[in-house]
Amino acid sequence: MDAFTFYNPTKLIFGQGKTEHLAEELVVYDRNVLLVYGGGSIKKNGLYEKVTKQLELAGCTVTELAGVEPNPRLTTVQKGIDLCKEKQIGFILAVGGGSVIDATKAIAVGARHDGDIWDIITKKETPMDALPFGTILTLAATGSEMNSGSVITNWETHQKKGWGSIFSFPNFSILDPINTLSVPQDQTVYGIVDMMSHVLEAYFHPAENTPLQDRICESILHTVIEAAPPLLDDLENVDLRETILYSGTMALNGITQMGARGDWGTHNLEHAVSAVFDIPHAGGLAILFPHWLRHSIDVNPERSAMLATNVFGVDPTGKDKQDVALEGIDKLAAFWKQLGAPSRLADYGIDESKLEQIADIACENGIYGNYHKLGKPQTLEILKAAL
Repeated sequence: MDAFTFYNPTKLIFGQGKTEHLAEELVVYDRNVLLVYGGGSIKKNGLYEKVTKQLELAGCTVTELAGVEPNPRLTTVQKGIDLCKEKQIGFILAVGGGSVIDATKAIAVGARHDGDIWDIITKKETPMDALPFGTILTLAATGSEMNSGSVITNWETHQKKGWGSIFSFPNFSILDPINTLSVPQDQTVYGIVDMMSHVLEAYFHPAENTPLQDRICESILHTVIEAAPPLLDDLENVDLRETILYSGTMALNGITQMGARGDWGTHNLEHAVSAVFDIPHAGGLAILFPHWLRHSIDVNPERSAMLATNVFGVDPTGKDKQDVALEGIDKLAAFWKQLGAPSRLADYGIDESKLEQIADIACENGIYGNYHKLGKPQTLEILKAAL
């Protein structure tokens, strides 16, 4: 395996009823708080009232930033930065899913930065500080609650960029499965696809001698595959919500990539697709990942076959590695389709007319992918196969 240093300072507070302990966590932070949330679902399900009561108990002065988009936009981030500077905010609380948390990370860094936050997101400048922030997660999906990563869309330039720094880890994250009970079926499906995709990105790496890392990835995938169908039949099952919630965090808090850096080419490609069409991130991943997997078999047929055998139960007897791998990929695609995820770009009205633009965005920085190196010709092959 590769040499590595692991760092994750986020305090994880997990379990039913933990939302009611928010005030206890706030005592060490500034009481001038920016509350960030999305489209208003937290007001419909009662979480907003719970959170504001806790903020009141902690003696906080609260400024609100509502309306963070599913693909959080630079313009919204800038609104948050301006509010922080104008109101002299000392702490930020993100209540929502990964998009709300991603936006909050950029706001927290931007509030302590004199320049343009887009220069940090595009890695032209390096962040040196950030406001402290905490999160209350409402959607099991991105893992943003326990990592430093953030993805922000600049809609004006059709760029969607991932970034992160040691300053963009949440100080604490409260994960209460009760807060996910009202998540509708389609968003639950997207979250399941997203966390599985994070594990698959980690699984396909070029490092050698990684038996524990591989088994950790396989274990998370097994757990999600077992829990997902019964959860979709019983969306208010708190035990299944709890299992999926924990799986989403473990999929992308760094543990799966200790000593083995994953590929992340599919994420780069999907970011290019949704930068042009603004589709749900996990919807794009559900479409693209099986085609990336088919395209990458020859990189390491044994690894592709290992996924098929160890996770999807493909019997390798009398078959070559490529056939085993293809059977496993077909089972993954069928599983996601069974859950209700999209399977073709055409499901979002995407045709061949914008594929060149998407490929140019994906290849903006040249060859991408750590396990399977992709340039524009390979990118177009995958996109055309996904139509």
